[in-house]
Amino acid sequence: MDKKLLSILVCPTCKGKLVYVKKAEELICKGDRLAFPIRDGIPVMLEEEARQLPADEEVPS
Repeated sequence: MDKKLLSILVCPTCKGKLVYVKKAEELICKGDRLAFPIRDGIPVMLEEEARQLPADEEVPS
């Protein structure tokens, strides 16, 4: 994931910072507990495409 792109991307619902999880190929919003997928190197920043993180799933730093 390009660091410059990551620095300008924000959560589309709360405008908060995102955490890149390389292993899962996801961008995670800690505030909304949403995980946005990265497909073919392109972040899919649509709320309806995001995965809701279960309460017991740890959010990386």
